[in-house]
Amino acid sequence: MHAKELAGKLKTGSAPVVIDVRTGFEFDRGHIPGALHAPTWKILLFMAKLPSDKNTALVITCEHGPRAQIAKGILGTLGYRNLDLLEGHMHGWRKAGLPTEK
Repeated sequence: MHAKELAGKLKTGSAPVVIDVRTGFEFDRGHIPGALHAPTWKILLFMAKLPSDKNTALVITCEHGPRAQIAKGILGTLGYRNLDLLEGHMHGWRKAGLPTEK
């Protein structure tokens, strides 16, 4: 999903759940408003708080992409079916001047 498309959906309240798989330090420095913090390692160890409905639309992001791709694979294995990656990830989100929250 493109960053500007996600930003528009966030404004209208029709956005998918954003899963931020970065470290706590990275997440605390700024994340997409309303994003759930679920580091990849917590997803792998079944410690992340994730939506119980496995058909929930999820957009996964990290800083540049590799961790999000790994998390997407793990979530797919866990039965989540409506998965997307944020194009450009957090780097692209900030570069586009889109809002973050701490």
